[in-house]
Amino acid sequence: MPTGVHIRDARQQLFDAAERVLLRDGASALTSRAVTAEAGVAKGVLHRHFADFDAFLAELVQDRLNRMTDQSAALRASAGTGTVTDTLTTALTELFDPVAVAIVGLVIFRDELRARPWRGQGIPVLAEAAAMFAGYLAEERALGRIAADADVDSLALSLIGSGHLLFADRANRPDPVALGQVVETVLADAVQRRLL
Repeated sequence: MPTGVHIRDARQQLFDAAERVLLRDGASALTSRAVTAEAGVAKGVLHRHFADFDAFLAELVQDRLNRMTDQSAALRASAGTGTVTDTLTTALTELFDPVAVAIVGLVIFRDELRARPWRGQGIPVLAEAAAMFAGYLAEERALGRIAADADVDSLALSLIGSGHLLFADRANRPDPVALGQVVETVLADAVQRRLL
């Protein structure tokens, strides 16, 4: 890119390029050179907007976490509508889009990212997802749609762990029916006890 040409929203352009590299080539291929080449900008553009490549990667992860705030609000607002199983099956599918799965892989791959102080305990994206699902399940518990003594934190962890395992295969998305069966199995006790 010629010097002196203004780049509109360079940060977002770099994030989008990093996501494309992650999806196409995986975490091991994500370098500053790969990102800037994919974005079609000079390498100095990245360093003009971020202290170093690790800071860029941390901001990339934070950008994904910020997007989850809207997902969390929408999930909580859906409490009391549809079935709990269908709502959570849809939420898992939306949560574990290919970029989110790749971001989790990136955090696992890079020690520098795992060592950063994130909002929740554990791996970013997964920890926030568990909190998001626990919040939704707490709303459903308050509405009487799952058992009053249901451990929503444990249920959320089970859903996120199972969901991540099912979506971790980058080549194949899980069958929606099979995903629904996993969600139903995880929730079975909490739903059955509500009916007693």
